[in-house]
Amino acid sequence: MGRLDFLYRMELPHRAVVVYMYLADRANKDGECWPAIPRIAAELKLSQSTVRRALKDLRKEGLLETEQRYRTKGGKSSLLYKIQRK
Repeated sequence: MGRLDFLYRMELPHRAVVVYMYLADRANKDGECWPAIPRIAAELKLSQSTVRRALKDLRKEGLLETEQRYRTKGGKSSLLYKIQRK
């Protein structure tokens, strides 16, 4: 049994599966990564809006948590993605 078998058995759109796999591939040992949406879209050859929809799908299913990060002077930085497994 592979480590992502649970993902293949879920009723997720293809966009969500590929974005989850992308984030899991880039995550550190704690399941965290922080790529920008434009980078995810470019590397997966998807539109940014498709990536946003996929992230929404993953959050809805409990497979992903996101946390807004901020710079020291208060400006927004990238999102922190926390991969969850079921």
